[in-house]
Amino acid sequence: MNSSYTAVVRKSALPLVLVVSLFFLWGVANNLNDILIRQFKKAFELTDFESGLVQSAFYLGYFLFAIPAGLVMRRYGYKAGIVVGLVLYALGAFLFYPAADLRTYGFFLFALFVIASGLSFLETSANPFVTVLGPPQGAERRLNFAQAFNPLGSITGVVIGRFFIFSGADDTPAQIAAMPPTARTAYDAAQTAVVQAPYIAIGIVVMALALVILLTRFPAVHESHQPEAGEEARWRELRGRGRFFFAVVAQFFYVGAQVGVWSYLIRYAEATVPGTADRRAADFLIVSLVLFMLGRFAGAALMRRVAPVFLLAAFAAVNALLAAVAIAMPGYVGLYALIASSFFMSVMYPTIFALGVSGLGEVRKLASSVLVMAIVGGAVLTPAMGALSGLAGINGSMAVPLVCFAVVLGFALSVRRAMRQVAESPA
Repeated sequence: MNSSYTAVVRKSALPLVLVVSLFFLWGVANNLNDILIRQFKKAFELTDFESGLVQSAFYLGYFLFAIPAGLVMRRYGYKAGIVVGLVLYALGAFLFYPAADLRTYGFFLFALFVIASGLSFLETSANPFVTVLGPPQGAERRLNFAQAFNPLGSITGVVIGRFFIFSGADDTPAQIAAMPPTARTAYDAAQTAVVQAPYIAIGIVVMALALVILLTRFPAVHESHQPEAGEEARWRELRGRGRFFFAVVAQFFYVGAQVGVWSYLIRYAEATVPGTADRRAADFLIVSLVLFMLGRFAGAALMRRVAPVFLLAAFAAVNALLAAVAIAMPGYVGLYALIASSFFMSVMYPTIFALGVSGLGEVRKLASSVLVMAIVGGAVLTPAMGALSGLAGINGSMAVPLVCFAVVLGFALSVRRAMRQVAESPA
């Protein structure tokens, strides 16, 4: 028994390392968007709403390709889904080169859409693959280990943007408007061209990883599948699960809050703290992501003693309060409140996910796919924040995440109440 266990671990070691690297890579792509929003706003003279379309294009790709990714994975296996995802990721990164040459904002949005379609394949394939890549008794440990690399990738993405995309020269709108036509054309071209080298480098790394994974022999994975005839029955069963659908709504609003806060944190810092340069503002985002990573570890430790649903409710209430502070007290106080909110956001996605699929039995896989699609909240609510910013200022736009955290709090309280009723009901 022990020798068999050791053999399985050795056989799975290299594939596990390769798949774990994917969690890092999609963290890089996700949070480079926060840099792009600021950079494109400057390069194309965009409103906050228009710059927020970066996240719309990105998360729309996630949403639209979740089902195709699942079909590819089901038909051809996890490895095929991962390779397809990496190729699309690399292709989208390479498209940044012609997009910068043409200086077309729509082309950049299309490139981001292609990257996100690849990430949809990666997330749909990698998360479940990690759980089956090795002995069953180590599934949760492997997945937690893999997820720890995601915030590291997020931090790396912002660091790349800070040093290789942000120039450090913060010309005011008045200075830019005063430039002669020739100088203005050169300035605008430089602001878009600066993204070429980082994304070409990312594309090369991603394509190389795709080749390595393609040539690596992955262990065979055997899973039982329900017959196709059972799909309609499983959908019918899901429709009767009120908690699940509340979880989908909560996940939609949570992702919208997370993406929105991080997307506009740099803008908030520059607008409410006069004299804040873009690189300095990026430092605030890096601190937020570090707090997010620490929050994951702290949350996991707290859940040994505190019920997850109670922790979710407490963290959602704290974040609603912090969002209110960011609205009412723009400046350093509001900025620090937004930075602190990242710590309390850390447990929300996995906790909502786990509570949503709890007790679903055979429909768990279908429910998981629908919950992943709820990530489209990032595509919808980020430009909504941009539109509100144009009406009420950047601090006023934080009313959107305030509402989002209130929805998450409502979900947590609803689940807690249902659990209490079950516990108190006679056997």
